[in-house]
Amino acid sequence: MVILGLDYGERRIGAAASDELEVAAHGLPNVPVDGAELEGIAGIVAERGVTLIVVGLPLRMDGTEGTQARKVRGLAKRLRRRLPGVDVELMDERLTTAQAHRALTEMGARMRERRETVDRMAAQIILQRYLDRRAAQRRGEGQAPER
Repeated sequence: MVILGLDYGERRIGAAASDELEVAAHGLPNVPVDGAELEGIAGIVAERGVTLIVVGLPLRMDGTEGTQARKVRGLAKRLRRRLPGVDVELMDERLTTAQAHRALTEMGARMRERRETVDRMAAQIILQRYLDRRAAQRRGEGQAPER
């Protein structure tokens, strides 16, 4: 099964896809937030045979939801309507963007490169956390993702 991970942003949506074995997340080109983002995501789903989408839910550090989390819930709802055969789950994404920025800085990426890459890398981190959690659940460990 191929799983798609998404990191929703104001200008672009970072995207990553799992391999067939659900072991590793691989970055994909970002999807611009331009009014046609659902079509862009639907294209990825069709092209890669995605059966599950995991969308990062940006919770505050205290676990509460703010404006951006409500926008993400809205995106998830629109995805469920647009792609009825594809499951859509939400997953806590706290600190993934900061982790992506830190990794890019450590790799020596310039500011412009970081802006273009951070959303994709955050989507990879979200999806990899999901894959790792799913593998742990199969072994009888861990917690279930949010729906």
